[in-house]
Amino acid sequence: MRRRSGAPEVDRIYEGDALELLPAVPSGTVDLIITDPPFAIDFKAQRLNYNRKGSNVIEGYQEIPEGEYGSFTRSWMAEAARVLAPSGSMYVFSGWNRLRDILEGLDAAGLTTVNHLIWKYQFGVFTKKKYVTSHYHILFVVKDPKHYTFNKIDHYPEDVWVISREYWKGRKKTPTKLPSELVKKILLYSSNPGDLVLDPFLGSGTVAYVARQEGRHFLGFEVVPEYCAFARDSLSGTTGRR
Repeated sequence: MRRRSGAPEVDRIYEGDALELLPAVPSGTVDLIITDPPFAIDFKAQRLNYNRKGSNVIEGYQEIPEGEYGSFTRSWMAEAARVLAPSGSMYVFSGWNRLRDILEGLDAAGLTTVNHLIWKYQFGVFTKKKYVTSHYHILFVVKDPKHYTFNKIDHYPEDVWVISREYWKGRKKTPTKLPSELVKKILLYSSNPGDLVLDPFLGSGTVAYVARQEGRHFLGFEVVPEYCAFARDSLSGTTGRR
């Protein structure tokens, strides 16, 4: 990142609201954004399907009110489009519930969707009157559809990825942790060593952790103090993370 006065420092995690921190990031300086924003679905962070033992789930998850989700999404995506480099790209995770808001936000930001990926995972929620939800949507979007990074690491790259969740049995974790394998795959496809990777909704810090492992620079924002501390501990190696 080309620094300017007051700009966030590279390879650091900042505690705070993404909508307040993103404007300080210089325009056109981020190569790749990977993020799993709040979903506005009244998420219950202590549900045992996210961890074998509820007491190991770190509390503090902050949800966006349903009525505010559209404007919230448009606001942060406008900033995301601004900070992306001309050849930059972004991967946004979404459940089916708020997918319309995500798609409308991407269009409003002027970003082009290249692929609509599906992440298929194992899940343990029992349902009686509907199908079990066992996938997330991942929107792969770019600033310039004629000029962006795509490293074809597989001969036949498919748009459905089957990757298991990481339960971290017996260890502390945040409730919505992305698997390292999933983040690494995105990094290898859509960035190069030395690139700057941003996650404005960092959560457990997986994007920052894997980015550093893969020789990328990172920048992360997280509004929940407990999650921010967990992510910093993860980078320092004090969480027992592998």
